[in-house]
Amino acid sequence: MATPLSAAKTLAALKAEGLTVHEHEGWRTHNRDAATGKKFGPVIGVLIHHTAGHNDRELCFRGRTGLPGPLCHAWLGKTSGLWLLGHGRANHAGAVDLDVLNALRAEKPLPHDDQANADGNDCLYGLEIENLGNGRDPYPDAQYRQAVLWAAALCRAHGWSEKSIAGHKEVQPGKIDPSFDMDDFRAAVRKQLARKPGGAATTPVTTKPGKATKPRVDLSRLVSAAKTDPGARQGHVTYMTGTNLTEAALVKLGYLDKTYAGDGSFGTTTVAAYAKWQRHLGYGGSDADGIPGKISLSRLGERTGLFTVVA
Repeated sequence: MATPLSAAKTLAALKAEGLTVHEHEGWRTHNRDAATGKKFGPVIGVLIHHTAGHNDRELCFRGRTGLPGPLCHAWLGKTSGLWLLGHGRANHAGAVDLDVLNALRAEKPLPHDDQANADGNDCLYGLEIENLGNGRDPYPDAQYRQAVLWAAALCRAHGWSEKSIAGHKEVQPGKIDPSFDMDDFRAAVRKQLARKPGGAATTPVTTKPGKATKPRVDLSRLVSAAKTDPGARQGHVTYMTGTNLTEAALVKLGYLDKTYAGDGSFGTTTVAAYAKWQRHLGYGGSDADGIPGKISLSRLGERTGLFTVVA
């Protein structure tokens, strides 16, 4: 654990790593510390995201309804470069798996994220990378390289290795960002840390992300959630990862309001929304009861591009 870098030291570390840094007006005092009553830090690592959109720097600075900004500490555009948007607590990580945080703290291999029982906003720096995140939107070489330098700069400043870096999809069940391979990304940071900051690369650095990988939804576990959660106590969670991914897909297609998504519980509203999806596919009667089947779930994953299905 470490004390967060001051605004001045953050800026100096990034520039020393060879980055051109743009400063958004007000970034040095833009944070959620006072509003939440929770001070940022100690810090244990850095978290990588994609924005799932384009031209969203100001959105990440201001925030959106129900989620005030800043939504990250830094935003990295496709062609606009690196922008500092906040300093202090930011709304980027949300509820994450405590086991994963402990692994980042100890710089050990990351376990599977199957819980959301800790606040990642307390202890993680966040970078949002401008990208649709659909596996078809490329990350320009220069943009990916800048992301590597951003992560390396913070790790170097704190004396961390690349093992203090995670993707959002590795810490919070149901998340899919960033849409590139994090092991490849960490390997690139490791190479950067082996050099002097700002020094030219002596060996090629991988700047092109590998093929995007999609999370998997276990059909049998999701069916169990759909049958168990509606009648369970409020807040009961049977299968958080699969439920969150399914709800995200239903939201994307307009079958579920986003206010009912993301809590990990496959409740009655989700069952009703899934039944609408089944009817859209032509099912009726008991075949459109809101309990996922392999064909309907597979088509939901294919249509939205959010996940694949395992039986």
